[in-house]
Amino acid sequence: MILTNINRMGKRLGVFTALMFWVFGGLQAQNTNTEVAITLNQAIEMALANNPQINRALLAIDDADELVNIARSEVYPDISSSINFTRNIEAAPQFLPNGLLQLFNAGDPSKPNDALLPVNFTQENNWQGGFSVVQNLFKGEALVALKSSAVYRKVQEEAYRSTSQQVITQTRVAYYAVLAAQEQLRLANAQIRRLETNLSENEARAKAGIVDDYAVLQLKVQLSNQKPQQIEAKYAVEKAYRELKVIIGIPISFDLSVKGNLNEFDILSDTVKDPVNSDLKQIDQMNPYTFTNTVIDSASLAENRGDVRVTEAQLRLKDKEILAVKSRFLPTLTASYNLQWFSQESGSPTFFEESNRIQTLGVNLNLPIFQGFSRTSELDRQKIQYKDIEEQKRMTILMAQNEVASASEELDKIFETASARKQALEQASIGYDRAKKRLENGLGSQLELTEAEIQVREAEVNYAIMVFNYLTAKANYDMATGMVPFVDTTN
Repeated sequence: MILTNINRMGKRLGVFTALMFWVFGGLQAQNTNTEVAITLNQAIEMALANNPQINRALLAIDDADELVNIARSEVYPDISSSINFTRNIEAAPQFLPNGLLQLFNAGDPSKPNDALLPVNFTQENNWQGGFSVVQNLFKGEALVALKSSAVYRKVQEEAYRSTSQQVITQTRVAYYAVLAAQEQLRLANAQIRRLETNLSENEARAKAGIVDDYAVLQLKVQLSNQKPQQIEAKYAVEKAYRELKVIIGIPISFDLSVKGNLNEFDILSDTVKDPVNSDLKQIDQMNPYTFTNTVIDSASLAENRGDVRVTEAQLRLKDKEILAVKSRFLPTLTASYNLQWFSQESGSPTFFEESNRIQTLGVNLNLPIFQGFSRTSELDRQKIQYKDIEEQKRMTILMAQNEVASASEELDKIFETASARKQALEQASIGYDRAKKRLENGLGSQLELTEAEIQVREAEVNYAIMVFNYLTAKANYDMATGMVPFVDTTN
């Protein structure tokens, strides 16, 4: 599967490949003045490579990897080094009793013994440098943090998976919306062509005296009423394309087209009549839907739904956070080692020509006894947050069950009406052909042809809308059950 059976390098390579496809494809389109036609499968791949939400989810995983490294640093030794040089321009003296100084022949006999005399012990140059090592021997919070960071990464992976499900579903719906808008425009153009043909023929009949001018006027009124709908349909296509481009993460100015024909898509058949719909049918059948009233249980939703799996991962992370707070009640044990050199000298510095060295090794045990009630309150807060996430998960499952039921009902309704819609389209087409022949042979009227034409257009529109509603409901059903195409449901 695309999402979980590739490593991180593969993901980055996929992004690079997708971007190169668009760059070179765009250059080719500019050079040849032709559109780049894409299938639904390609649109999904581009969305997985370029959608900003997907890229942000990948960055969150990268950030989680860095947090793992930060957590590991708590169990590694902390090694530091420092060096310090001080030049005493005017050193501060120390004051000692005159009697004490006279013992070392450094006092002033003319002054009493209790008089304090300034004595300078500081040399002009002072050097000090060395290394220190601190190692945590036992720190419960650090050990828990190491495990928590791995769980946090799992949360981000589940969030990436959930985001992928959403983006794929959004891409499918946006792709179907483009096809529906194009179908509306095609039907509007076909209606215009039929009216223009009828108008031209009736104008010829009016000149021959077969029909009156009122029949011609009726067609002109119909044509005038139809042209605004054609313009609206044209702008609807442009809007649908823009929304698709935003989802798959390509520039709005990029010129592309989609492959598919809703008018030739048969939702009741496993095969396709028009090869252009093969990609639509293939993705639609990746998670087959049966016309039943089966209810998806909570276990299945928890296994497949991205948002449910995210809450489960958050619960595991919260368990670790609770354990981390509890570990603050435990003592910490650290070991330290210091190696230092120091030297003092007068005159010009000679950089440790005569230096002394000291080494120390220590073990520190810190036992927290009482720090107010901050730790107990923090522990209670973490437990409350755990219960809150449990409620979020329960609500997510309830909403998921409702979404599955709603999507199933919509699909069932469409399946029940599909045969009637298809039959109505065939009958309307036959009726229109007959009405046209009757008018051409002088047996029918313009009113009959107009009514037949309206029925054909209504049947075509209803069938296209039915197919669009089915494909959209199927995408929502896949999302509701967590069985979204190209997303591994077992990871």
